[in-house]
Order: sequence, then structure tokens, then C-alpha cells
Amino acid sequence: MLTPLLAISGGRGAAELPSGYRGRPFEDAFHKTGTPGIPGLIQCALYDLGGEGVAYHDTDALNDGSGKLNLEKGHQRAHAGEYVWHFRRDEGVDLSFVKDWADLNHTNLVSPPINQSYIGWTENGEWCNYTVNVTRPGTYRIRALYAFQANTVTFDLNGKPSATCRLPVPTASYHHWNLAEIGTIEFPAAGSQLLTFHYGKGNNFAWFEFEPVDTGRP
Repeated sequence: MLTPLLAISGGRGAAELPSGYRGRPFEDAFHKTGTPGIPGLIQCALYDLGGEGVAYHDTDALNDGSGKLNLEKGHQRAHAGEYVWHFRRDEGVDLSFVKDWADLNHTNLVSPPINQSYIGWTENGEWCNYTVNVTRPGTYRIRALYAFQANTVTFDLNGKPSATCRLPVPTASYHHWNLAEIGTIEFPAAGSQLLTFHYGKGNNFAWFEFEPVDTGRP
């Protein structure tokens, strides 16, 4: 199984990206905010730039959503557009978007926004990297907007295992959605750091919310 190409450096609790990491935060003409902040929300489709083995690992080079399914006219929904239909089409991570007739024509536990991008066609051993800026160290609750199986997912922080999380309930299909708390993670220090999301077969993932746990301290 491939693992992110990086080397760990820095002292205990150092808030810095791993030495040698060649990825960089996603940014384009439409997404200009750069590094996402924690506390805050991380869009799963906005994984780092850098390509296979650096910013992500996918089991094949074809983007099954943006580069295949959404080439079909029936999937090029009028409520979206060329940019959404083919978002990151030349990269291996499989991406698509929330569609009126597929995701919003039935009752969801929690309904996602129309045109919301998501990672799909997931397989065991796949992962994505996200450069993040932690502005407040501490313990955080993680909530996920996800679909389908009640699987376990994990997160690494700066190349080291940091959180094992469980999607709490299954949904009816890949196009039935839920937003729920899945676990906690500790960020020991503030600063720019590397978060790696490891996932397996049987889900769609739209976003993660990171909310500080109230310790009760003043």
C-alpha cells in the first residue's frame, strides 16, 4: 500500500509541514482562499495539488466522475456547468457533484447543497492530503457529510496516525446523505500542518467540519 511521500522533521509539538512534502494547497481561478483553517470546514474535493503519491493515492488514474460519468449528457445537469461537471478531471481521485435527480429527489438524513463536490468510487487503501492551518490547538470534534456504508476512516497528522473515526449509521445508497459526528482528533500545536485522510470502499465524502471540544476551562 502506498503511503504519502514525506519525511518527518521538527521537534516535539512542532507545528510545521513535514520536511520534503511536495504538495501544496489547492487553488484555482474559482477557489482562491488557499489553505483551509481549523477550526473550520475542509472540502474533500479540495485535496492538495501535487499528484499521485504526493497529494493523493487512487487505485487507478481515471477520474470516474469528472473524467468519465460526467461526460455523459444526462449527468451534465443544467444547475451546474462545465467547471463543476469536469472538476479536476485529469487527476486520479474520483470526483462528482450533488445532482437534482440523483441526490435530491428523495429524503436524506441531511440534504447536501446542490452542486456540492464530493469524493466517490472509493476503494480500500486510498488517501488524500490536505495542508491546513490550525489557529487554535486542542481537541476537535469531526463531523462528516457522507453517504452509504458505516465504515471506519482514519486521519494522520504530519505523517503520524492521529484519529480513528466511525461513520455512525449507513444510509440507503451512495446518493442518500448524512451529516454526523464521527470522532475526535488532537492538534497539539498551531500552525501549518499536513492532514491525511485514509478511506476505503463504500462511501461518498463531501466535507469535514472541525469544531473545538469545550473543555470547560475559562
